[in-house]
Amino acid sequence: MRLVIAPTLFALVSLGLAGCDTGSPPKGQGQAGSGTENAAISAKADVGLESANGMRAALSYGFAGQQAPSAVFKGADGGDVTLADFAGKPILVNLWATWCAPCKAEMPTLDALAALEQDRMAVIVLSQDLAGRPPVDAFFAKAGIKNLEPYTDVDNAMLAAFNNQIALPTTILYDSEGHEVWRVTGGVEWDDAEMAKLLREAT
Repeated sequence: MRLVIAPTLFALVSLGLAGCDTGSPPKGQGQAGSGTENAAISAKADVGLESANGMRAALSYGFAGQQAPSAVFKGADGGDVTLADFAGKPILVNLWATWCAPCKAEMPTLDALAALEQDRMAVIVLSQDLAGRPPVDAFFAKAGIKNLEPYTDVDNAMLAAFNNQIALPTTILYDSEGHEVWRVTGGVEWDDAEMAKLLREAT
């Protein structure tokens, strides 16, 4: 993966392009905002990321220090879960959906990352599919996802916690005390050596 310091114009353009490009999401579920407003606020902190497979994303420190949302979502057993349940170690939270092509493209690398980091970090992939578990289970089976739990958020409570200003996919790194370190908008190869360095910024 190449990490490139992003000038303001590139940051704004890449954020606009990084989100899901599969067309319209399911009826009744609006696609999250592009995030360009946030990029304008913190353009100096933005870094353009480009994976070897051509995926582009934008890394931002513009929300560093913010507390993780308390939104409730569902675990694999159907029980209520919040990010506070994973306190005590860094958390990587990926917001995605099965209708989002970049989301699906990066999922195998998130699965690999979950295996690599299982003793140090919680990797949470939180589906925003309104249909809940069925499409997630079908995709996990087809893609051979073995290390990730199928967390679901059919009410889009997590998106609402961010005022629906999150494009899919967005991945946020929190430290062990639940404070944001950085966020990536767009798909990347999460088992890449450069991403490993960035993940070490959370303790």
